[in-house]
Amino acid sequence: MRINRTTRALGALTLTLGLALTACGNDDGGSTSSTEVSATEHNEVDVAFASEMLQHHAQALSMVDLTRNRPLDPEVQQLAEQIRDAQAPEIETFTDWLTDWDEEIPETMRDHANAGHDMDDMGDSMEGMDSDMPGMMSADDMTALKDASDADFQTMWLEMMVEHHEGAVEMAQTETEDGQYKPAIDLADTIVSSQTEEIDTMKGLLG
Repeated sequence: MRINRTTRALGALTLTLGLALTACGNDDGGSTSSTEVSATEHNEVDVAFASEMLQHHAQALSMVDLTRNRPLDPEVQQLAEQIRDAQAPEIETFTDWLTDWDEEIPETMRDHANAGHDMDDMGDSMEGMDSDMPGMMSADDMTALKDASDADFQTMWLEMMVEHHEGAVEMAQTETEDGQYKPAIDLADTIVSSQTEEIDTMKGLLG
């Protein structure tokens, strides 16, 4: 009987250690999610990523629109066009994913602009937008940027775009940790990398 009790005790200890190691198995800095990545399946995190980042990108493009006819340093003008070239196609990708998943396509600032609202009324342009997303500018923020003098505009634009990018990186990191749909995770990785690089560039331009 003593042997049996010892055997059972050792077995329980082995099980406890196994569970502890499993719980700590993600302490290597990698993803802490147990979600299995899939090339075809998606989860709620993927839907939130596509829906929210679509709106977030649309606002970034509206900020780029405000650079038109402004006296900018060539490096800043180039960065603005770089942001447009990267994020406009990504908006189309998010829209395609949400359509494929039979999810609602959220309205964006650019939808309102295309419907006849110009950038003169940021309140109308941002009606229904979620300004609580990380890095998302409020209507007052956007109005202040639109109304800034030429002397102040470039610095204000860079500061706001840094904050906007930092929010996008935060949102993308959530997707890389908890998303399921591999194409979305891959795009989130790209966003983290590219926008982190752009943040460094903008901070350098701010001096």
